[in-house]
Amino acid sequence: MLSQNIDYFKSKPAELPKTTILLDNGYHPEKITQALEEIYPQIMAKIQFELSAKPSKAEKLAKGQSGFVPVAARWVIERSNAWVERCKSLVKNFDRTLARSNAKLKLCFIRLMLKRLATA
Repeated sequence: MLSQNIDYFKSKPAELPKTTILLDNGYHPEKITQALEEIYPQIMAKIQFELSAKPSKAEKLAKGQSGFVPVAARWVIERSNAWVERCKSLVKNFDRTLARSNAKLKLCFIRLMLKRLATA
């Protein structure tokens, strides 16, 4: 995904704050950094990776929790995915091009924002 959108990072002014990319604990930031620097060596001046916090067993016990404990940052993504599933054109129809799918996804979120603004 980052390599497909590398033009955005190349055109992003260096004086702007770094873009933070939140990663799950299954990813290895060092390997991603190495691969991205092969494509665009100056990219790490414009982005930074952050691993999402994962509660340890001791932290779970201290709070009286066990098993699966939701991570706050992960729920942002899960909630967004649930909202997208409400857009029937995205769920039922599959487009042949990535650009068309991307446009439908943006329309879905625009619709969501307008709905929320209308009720506010």
